[in-house]
Amino acid sequence: MGRRATISDTISPTRVTALQRPTMPASDQPAFDHTQFLKNLTRQPGIYQMFDGAGKILYVGKAKNLKNRVASYFRQTGLAPKTRALVEKIHEIQVTVTASEMEALILEQNLIKSQRPPYNILLRDDKSYPYIFVSDYLTSEQGGDLVGRFPRIGLHRGSKRRKGQYFGPYPSVAAVRESLNFLQKTFRIRQCEDGVFKNRSRPCLQYQIGRCKGPCVDMVAESEYEEDLRHTVMFLAGRNDELTQELAASMDQAAEQLSYEKAAAYRDQIASLRTIQSEQVAETGSGELDVIAVARDQDKLCTHILYVRQGRVLGSKSYFHDERLSRTDSEFLSEFIPQFYLGSKTREIPAVIVTSSDVDDRELIAAALKSQRDRNVSINYQVRGQRAKWLELATRTAAENLRSHTQSQQSMLKRYESLQDALEFDEIPKRLECFDISHSSGESTVASCVVFDHGGAVSSDYRRFNIEGIVAGDDYAAMEQAILRRYTRLKKGEGVLPDILLIDGGKGQLNKAKAVLAELGIDSVRLLGVAKGTTRKAGFETLFLDDAGNPKVIDSDSPALHLIQAIRDEAHRFAITGHKNLRDKKRRTSVLEDIPGVGAKRRKELLRHFGGLQEVRKASVAELAKVPNISKKIAEDIYSALHS
Repeated sequence: MGRRATISDTISPTRVTALQRPTMPASDQPAFDHTQFLKNLTRQPGIYQMFDGAGKILYVGKAKNLKNRVASYFRQTGLAPKTRALVEKIHEIQVTVTASEMEALILEQNLIKSQRPPYNILLRDDKSYPYIFVSDYLTSEQGGDLVGRFPRIGLHRGSKRRKGQYFGPYPSVAAVRESLNFLQKTFRIRQCEDGVFKNRSRPCLQYQIGRCKGPCVDMVAESEYEEDLRHTVMFLAGRNDELTQELAASMDQAAEQLSYEKAAAYRDQIASLRTIQSEQVAETGSGELDVIAVARDQDKLCTHILYVRQGRVLGSKSYFHDERLSRTDSEFLSEFIPQFYLGSKTREIPAVIVTSSDVDDRELIAAALKSQRDRNVSINYQVRGQRAKWLELATRTAAENLRSHTQSQQSMLKRYESLQDALEFDEIPKRLECFDISHSSGESTVASCVVFDHGGAVSSDYRRFNIEGIVAGDDYAAMEQAILRRYTRLKKGEGVLPDILLIDGGKGQLNKAKAVLAELGIDSVRLLGVAKGTTRKAGFETLFLDDAGNPKVIDSDSPALHLIQAIRDEAHRFAITGHKNLRDKKRRTSVLEDIPGVGAKRRKELLRHFGGLQEVRKASVAELAKVPNISKKIAEDIYSALHS
């Protein structure tokens, strides 16, 4: 029976044709009979999925004419070696017929993201891009309260939006913070949260150091603040030339009125604007576009994207790929662009996409992007003027980042080869995991698991475990619980088992890990304990292998030891971060929040009535029952919870 594919509501496939796989071991299966399959294959548009003998997905593609496209993989001549290697693995092809080529394109992207075939370009969808948010301005006449009359600017990330203006998206939080820092120093608009702003009785430190005008305590007139806010919005909208001219006119007017202090403030704002303009790669025009450039070095590719909004380069990002098929740059971009934009809830589709080469199916992809954006989208590769300069910058950056990435990977591979030699393994280990435990005298124990491969840290596979139900400070029990939870999931197929499991500890921790893996029946993972030497200094670590009684010491300048140290330190950092977050959260949380039936309103009534948590603790059941909305039953529950 053929597989079912999750299909978007916009797709209405008319029928599915599949060659059934014989029920026999993969090694005994006959070669794929493409001749018979192609005889009955339709010429309609649709998608095709290729599977190997074990039933695992290899590749997903779309076609305007399914028969012609699938037949191209089986021609006798002109097939690239990498494509031929893919074809040799095929034991089944399934096709889904769609009503149009655009529907095929969208369905193809859905299947790639859900099934992640190894021969397709694979991208992880980023977290939502950050924006700069400016809250709505409401005057007193419009019914604006203190918050409305003195809006704030700040960072926004996520799909939930409030009333106000949004500028971006920015490629990273760092880019947003850099812009906010500039705006705070230049226009001094508040960035504090509304709750903090409404409850201040005196100016904060930002006012003292000249980065806020103190609207919370009426240190600035509403009209002056409104002008600064308008200038902030002009800057964020890219109207820098207009803003500079307006500030210059205001400076001249202030000087004529002998308001030299005010004129100096305008002068400083103009100087800041000119400085930021000189630091920008380009500050001309009002372009809203993404510039995508591809660089390649043998089987490695780098796609670099430059984000331009309101004529300003907000930032950029690089994506690295291993090329498993012999795609041209045009073919590669025709797969990359739809996967990057289509179906993503976090990526904004710009009006213009500039590419370093032509894109196969350019008009089709532009039409699909238009249907998602509800506005026209153009894809161009022959550009002039400022766009050509941006494209040159993106192309140069892609080549440089690919070179650095390749060198880094080669260096990492040398470390793995050194580790193979040091531990006398038959093969180079491909995947390493490391556990560490962090707590404060037994409080808020957290275990971390970090993952490394030949490309370095695989942060998407990191995991943290909040350890509960053990004696406080028992690191052995904490390690046992973390490893048991982690490898129970991996054994069920929820991830990939590592070649080596590093344990930050000596023989005791190593034996505990060994017992857990034996209990789970996992014998393919090698164990390596990393204990600090007698001096407890980096470079003098002692290693314990699971099958060797004698400790092993590696030279302090060995690349293998550097790899082990890097993984151990990363596990330590990840564990400490998780522990601090958990500990701080618990310390910020009131014990009243854990009492059933005591919601936010009743907590507020209790604290208001008694003046604080300590007084609530001292209260009797009868005293608690006197609080509004607190019945005798709830009072008994509160008393019991606070005195258990």
